[in-house]
Amino acid sequence: MALLKKGRKGAPVRILQEALGVTADGDFGSGTQKALKEWQSDNGLTADGIAGPDTFAALGLFQLVLVRKGSRGSTVKKLQNMLGLDADGKFGPGTEKAVKAWQSDNGIEADGMVGVKTLAAMGLFGDNITNDHVAAVDEPVAEEGEEAETVKVANAGTGGMSLWKSITSLFD
Repeated sequence: MALLKKGRKGAPVRILQEALGVTADGDFGSGTQKALKEWQSDNGLTADGIAGPDTFAALGLFQLVLVRKGSRGSTVKKLQNMLGLDADGKFGPGTEKAVKAWQSDNGIEADGMVGVKTLAAMGLFGDNITNDHVAAVDEPVAEEGEEAETVKVANAGTGGMSLWKSITSLFD
């Protein structure tokens, strides 16, 4: 499942921390968990201190949204409704098959995972997903201890780790 929780590290955690207004060190520790629980509670979400697709969408962090087989929640239900499926909010084999078919029919790599590019193409969140959200997933990201600008220059044209690869690697 596409979740950020205590113990995770990396660029997606830094992005979440920046949105929450806590120290953005890329390490999901107890301070991040506490801030996330408070934010979730204040915004009508389950205050479990775990950030998944519903929390990312509510925060406007669409570049971090990743729903795939095993995901659950209102974002999955919204996706299923859009695909004309029985919407139970559980991303199972039927949802995966429908997503792959939709992706294939719309010129998107048919991997069965719904990230920001598929969300934008589907219009699932209307025009709340900007070109900046979509472009962000292809940007090289700094590894721990590296400056982002240095990494962008060093990785130019070399296929450096993108935010998308960083996100998907966290959730394998």
